[in-house]
Amino acid sequence: MKYSFVIPVYNRPDEVDELLESLCSQEQRDFEAVVVEDGSSVPCEEVVKRYADKLDVHYFSKPNSGPGQTRNYGVERAKGDYVIILDSDVVVPPGYLAAVDAELTAAPCDAFGGPDRAHPSFTPMQKAINYAMTSFFTTGGIRGGKKKMDKFYPRSFNMGVRRDVYGALEGFSQMRFGEDIDFSTRLFKGGYKCRLFPEAWVWHKRRTDLRKFFKQVHNSGIARINLTKRHPGTLKLVHLLPAVFTAGCVLLIVLTLAALLLGCVHGLWCLAPLVLFALIIFLDAARAERSAKVGLLAVAAAYVQLTGYGSGFFRAWWRRCVLGQGEFEAFSKNFYK
Repeated sequence: MKYSFVIPVYNRPDEVDELLESLCSQEQRDFEAVVVEDGSSVPCEEVVKRYADKLDVHYFSKPNSGPGQTRNYGVERAKGDYVIILDSDVVVPPGYLAAVDAELTAAPCDAFGGPDRAHPSFTPMQKAINYAMTSFFTTGGIRGGKKKMDKFYPRSFNMGVRRDVYGALEGFSQMRFGEDIDFSTRLFKGGYKCRLFPEAWVWHKRRTDLRKFFKQVHNSGIARINLTKRHPGTLKLVHLLPAVFTAGCVLLIVLTLAALLLGCVHGLWCLAPLVLFALIIFLDAARAERSAKVGLLAVAAAYVQLTGYGSGFFRAWWRRCVLGQGEFEAFSKNFYK
């Protein structure tokens, strides 16, 4: 068998249903699906059973240990030459695996990843959050965009690895967030060949509201400091930009308030850079999604994405670099189950 899809899941049976349904439509059929329940209180076993006559699908359940260790559990039980890690909140188009197979046939590699997109059926908020996570103006294109400020690192929502390479790297680490970038960094450090497969994209639902989205990106900011501690020299300019943006927002708001308190109405001009950025995001997102509503929501999502990440970055810098706290003691309350 050539491919094994490994899908960790925590309390998301409906999403697993959609993902398995999309796997049934794959043009390339040489694969199995391995679903691993990570200590869910709302299991998806009955959902998986409904696909037993449509897919080569296997279901496992284990105590909660976080996504990285759950992926390792699944890979240990997979049979494919390549393991493809997917998040449970993605849906794959019919040509996904055919695109992967074509890329590997043309130029074999040890690991790969693909970008993500918003499906037309997604809510306006989901489309706005997708824009915030994929736009060059917010992430520098590092998640698979055509224009990018750093090389592409495969992420766990859509990542493929040769199973023997996965074993040689001993899988994902104990990190509870940022573990996919840690894995990708170790791939590059190990000298393995890793590529972006532009046509192997997935539809990615992501978070459904700004509060959950803030928590996600805040944890990503924390993860960046933890990754820098684990892998010195990997911190790049693109990783600093959200922190600079966050500090700039705070400074401009403070200057504006100070000017207004002193009776200077011209102090409102201090907010001009923030208004200009919002206008750029609105126009670009509205054009991309052909919706003024999505454009407006994208402005909020972009500010949440950048300030959430930036505040997490500063928080982790203070606790890890200034106070000297350890990776796990500093942020155990932030861990996802």
